[in-house]
Amino acid sequence: MWKTYFTVKSLDEAVQLLSEHGPRARIIAGGTDILIELERNQRPDVTTLIDISRVDGLDSIILNDDSIQLGPLVTHNHVVAHAELIEHALPLAQACWEVGAPQIRNRATIAGNLITASPANDTITPLMALNAEVHLRSARGERVIPLSEFYTGLRKTVMEPDELLSKIVIPKPKPTERGIFIKLGLRRAQAISVINTAIILNIEDNIVSDARITLGSVAPTIIRVPEAEQMLIGKQLDEATISEAARATAAKPTPIDDVRSTATYRTEMLKVMVARGLRALAAGTQAANWPQQPAMLWGNAQSTNGNTTETTKHDSEYPIQTTINGEQIALASGQHKTLLSLLREDAHLSGTKEGCAEGECGACTVFLDGAAVMACMVPAPRAHNAEIITIEGLGGDGDRDGKLHPVQQSFIDEGAVQCGYCTPGFLMSGAKLLEEHPQPTKDQILQSISGNLCRCTGYYKIIEAIRKASHSTAQKGE
Repeated sequence: MWKTYFTVKSLDEAVQLLSEHGPRARIIAGGTDILIELERNQRPDVTTLIDISRVDGLDSIILNDDSIQLGPLVTHNHVVAHAELIEHALPLAQACWEVGAPQIRNRATIAGNLITASPANDTITPLMALNAEVHLRSARGERVIPLSEFYTGLRKTVMEPDELLSKIVIPKPKPTERGIFIKLGLRRAQAISVINTAIILNIEDNIVSDARITLGSVAPTIIRVPEAEQMLIGKQLDEATISEAARATAAKPTPIDDVRSTATYRTEMLKVMVARGLRALAAGTQAANWPQQPAMLWGNAQSTNGNTTETTKHDSEYPIQTTINGEQIALASGQHKTLLSLLREDAHLSGTKEGCAEGECGACTVFLDGAAVMACMVPAPRAHNAEIITIEGLGGDGDRDGKLHPVQQSFIDEGAVQCGYCTPGFLMSGAKLLEEHPQPTKDQILQSISGNLCRCTGYYKIIEAIRKASHSTAQKGE
């Protein structure tokens, strides 16, 4: 999929390589968007990838008195797990929770979501409502662009080929500001937005003094609705005001018909969703549906970067040296593949299955440096100097000693194995869930397998098997 792949240890090296390779090069961090684009040959001009995912410190979240700063490696799960972000930037956290599934959120970065520039990308909408700005860095210097000026059209931004996004900065909301993000999808998880909206209001003495409403998936870019915003300012959030603002919001865009929705449905649901959001803000219940102790599938790791101290050009002369299921191995081939293909074709571990190769089904779930990820969405060079556990090593803590993990035994006992194709992914997700939540609730179990599809549709036995495994683990004191 690519000709040249670099793993760098600093942003200085990354911008230098961007300068040298020009438009043929792209930065890769989580890779959950660009890998699909390369696989589909949507980026035929891209031959070089520059991996910054192991640069130390780039996953930092810093809250100052007047701003919130997100590093370029901050993932969606980093945001979901950050208590202060939930308090001060709830709409962003809500959007991050709606993205993909736990395995995707462990890899996908906020910066990557912004750069992909799809109007259906969830985090753009709240960040624009929060008046965020992005810092772009190149060998020529650095510039700061308000997010409202970052997009020039459908999947188009002002970024130059030699620039990378080095920081996202959000003005810290006032104590009197409230916000909410609402998304409409065609399913509960792994859904692209039919529409989404973020609403930020400053309410003082029950009067709206400032309002920002942004809409996603209704135009080529994320848009604001100044007409509706002005209707709210200076008023109380009574039902008449809410209804008037909701109608004005729905009248603004001219959405399209596509495979996810008709334009008419989008317009009608905009009115419904904006009214719903305004009512929640009026009642102060904007965080009512926020999940408590959500399943992250990163166990005790919480950092999925696996920092490096060396810069590597991955090619046939530089083997991928990695640890798989407790065994150190060197793979001379596979540098131009995904981790899924590397495991199956070069490491000869066929337990990890390919179902969709697009991060949709979870059959390829493995543990990478302690966190569950979808192997089809990870470039093979990321395995260099990393620790990987596949289904073959699950039972023996990675040493493949033949012992069954409690989840594996429970799947057998409860008859949760059907055709078996999706089973390895479910087992990996269930095992990682029990690592971080030894006695999970039903909601946590459902969250943990939201990225795993069973085409036999037999989820009841799978859910029961994970629940039974948690009891078995507790009884054994594991």
